[in-house]
Amino acid sequence: MPRARVLGLIAVAILLFLVISGLLARAFSADGAERSAVTGLVQAEAGGDLGGAIERVQHCAAEAGCRARMAANVATLRRSGSVSVLQLEPSTSFSIGSTLGTARVAFRIGDSLPVVQCVRVRRAGSVLSGLRIELLTVSAPKKGNATCP
Repeated sequence: MPRARVLGLIAVAILLFLVISGLLARAFSADGAERSAVTGLVQAEAGGDLGGAIERVQHCAAEAGCRARMAANVATLRRSGSVSVLQLEPSTSFSIGSTLGTARVAFRIGDSLPVVQCVRVRRAGSVLSGLRIELLTVSAPKKGNATCP
């Protein structure tokens, strides 16, 4: 086989490897984005930032029921101290396209007992167009050993 052809095949293989690696990196970054979105929501609730909590949940500002639920969550969770996420079970383990699932976050505020919330999450888009995280609903706070549907 001519040397130019071998070098061409090597170049194509390297390019293919880089493209696949980039797509996989984009898919794996969705877990971090989901973790960040859910953590930001919990921190807003615990910090008493009703507007910030409502802003983080998709279409919540336009829905009276969602605003009322968020106000109740903020009233229940508001206290001084830093938020420590003890465990976050993402809505899905891996996806290259749009998915819908429920994330479970267990956290502590200051020295409080652990609290659990269930967050409905949509991972919209694809690895080609880009994945984005949308928080759809959040449950009322539950005791630390609660499970999510």
